[in-house]
Amino acid sequence: MSERKEFRDLASPDEAHDAIASLDLTPDPETVPLREARGRVLAERIDAAIDVPGFDRASVDGYAVHASDTFGADEADPARLELVGEVHAGEAPDVAVPEGSCAEISTGAVVPEDTDAVVMVERTDRDGDDVLVRTSVAPGDRVMFAGADVAAGERALGPGTELGPREIGLLAALGVDEVPVRGRPTVGIVSTGEELVRPGDELDSDAGQIYDVNSYTTATAVEAAGGEARLYPHAGDDYDAMESVLREAAAECDLVLSSGSTSASAVDVIYRVVEERGELLLHGVAVKPGKPMLIGRMDGSAYVGLPGYPVSALTIFRTFVAPAIREAAGLPEAQTATVEGKMAVAERYGEGRLRYMPAGLVTDGDGETLVYPVDKGSGATTSLVEADGVVAVDPDVEYLDEGESVDVQLFSPDVRPPTLFGVGEDDPLLSELLDDVSRTQRPRYLGVGSREGLRRLRDGVPDVAVTSAPGEVGIEAEELGAWTREWGLVVPADNPENVEDLGDLVDRDLRFVNRTSASGLRTTLGNAVADLAEERGVDRHDLVDAIDGFDAGTRAHESPARRVLAGKADAGLGLRATADRLDAGFVPVGEETVRVLANPDRVGKGGVAAVREAIADADESISELAGYGRPE
Repeated sequence: MSERKEFRDLASPDEAHDAIASLDLTPDPETVPLREARGRVLAERIDAAIDVPGFDRASVDGYAVHASDTFGADEADPARLELVGEVHAGEAPDVAVPEGSCAEISTGAVVPEDTDAVVMVERTDRDGDDVLVRTSVAPGDRVMFAGADVAAGERALGPGTELGPREIGLLAALGVDEVPVRGRPTVGIVSTGEELVRPGDELDSDAGQIYDVNSYTTATAVEAAGGEARLYPHAGDDYDAMESVLREAAAECDLVLSSGSTSASAVDVIYRVVEERGELLLHGVAVKPGKPMLIGRMDGSAYVGLPGYPVSALTIFRTFVAPAIREAAGLPEAQTATVEGKMAVAERYGEGRLRYMPAGLVTDGDGETLVYPVDKGSGATTSLVEADGVVAVDPDVEYLDEGESVDVQLFSPDVRPPTLFGVGEDDPLLSELLDDVSRTQRPRYLGVGSREGLRRLRDGVPDVAVTSAPGEVGIEAEELGAWTREWGLVVPADNPENVEDLGDLVDRDLRFVNRTSASGLRTTLGNAVADLAEERGVDRHDLVDAIDGFDAGTRAHESPARRVLAGKADAGLGLRATADRLDAGFVPVGEETVRVLANPDRVGKGGVAAVREAIADADESISELAGYGRPE
């Protein structure tokens, strides 16, 4: 057995920032076509080589005049001028305009040399070959003189300017077709682990394979920070494979980012590759998530090793690496937004490390912002989209109290709290209702199950909870609506085991897939098993023990059916609607009611009202789902 590499003394967050700042990520400047310059940063000053505009230009449609010919003119006593010709945009004037005359002129046309003002057409009338001017103008009125926008030799844009539509428009007006810009740091992305599979390739879940999340989230984050991301094949956990891909990336990139294989484990070899090919500056940071971070240099390239879990990797990248990439690209510090809110629930923490707590936002009935922890564990990919930002919790803080004021660093300035926050049972009809609500609202829904949904509603965090748990819920809530759904056992299409009812699960050697204990549907099943036990005059636990797979469970409503169709079980707990959608067989057992309950203090919110309306108008959707109906 190889020697286990323990973490060195954990560095402070400030030391990690300093270590990354010591790395040289700055690329050479480059020249790009103007059309490709959006978002780039000028590497040097650009001076105007021409006047903009390059001629005296009419700013309105009207008549070019001698201003002195209009002095004293008004509506009652207009000046009469002879019309001697016309000037169009894009043409050189070929008309002489002596005093006492005028020339019709288009917006953007060259003002004739012997005129000094333009009268807008709305203040004139035609009288045969004459023009009646019903206002007086001063020299220069309605004329943009040559160089008025930018004069030749003038400093147009300075180095460090980020190029957006306005700046590119100015450069186009100056005739610039190529732009000297700061180079973008090239960042090689390497995900490590034998279990990784690229999206689009076939996944073998039985072998513990998972899709490669970090390559895509990290690459996107690199590009958002102003870098150029390059994805490399994922590296295995042996030294030779790791060294090969890291050396290739280091030879081609300014910075190499790896994720995974950075924790203190016998199979983690990256730190040895870095030490042997360069210098390891730091191994381990006193921060959560993200303790196992590496910083170093390798083959002339900078190197940062991110944690393997997606939430941890993205949090560490955003906190430590993104600022360095932006600086190297010459981009200003990222626009950040911080909102203040009150903790919706209490949160304990006492590990002595700086913690970046993923947090979600919700507004209460008065429009005040509440903050709740979003923490399914670092390995939960969905935490990436369920959180709105992070709360930095100091190492010496062990407890955040309910109602305590905290600052949330939003993931982007345009983040807004959802107008509807719901939790609870997952359900096919509910998904359709949320789609309807999305047309006018910003809903967020977490399928945590009936039990957890009711607990969170009791704590006052969500706006609504969806439950199929029977009986009284034991909390104050307002029902927004309800529907029924038929449940039973999902079996293969031809029902090869001839499953007829719940008794077959008890009496025969059948493999069964249940739902998790948080699911209201599992509670309904448990009640049905209890009824069966009463009929047989036996203890309920005896029947539960006799069902192979009853104690294990899957989270989502389709999961048992999919396992059955994959040949991993003979029957699974599910809905008729699910069996119908997946072309599976179905053995009916009963019916349960799904209720949508609202926090009484939130019923005035627009999102809650939208859900109530969607349920009331759901008859067509209910009729299209097998086994669905309205409560009697």
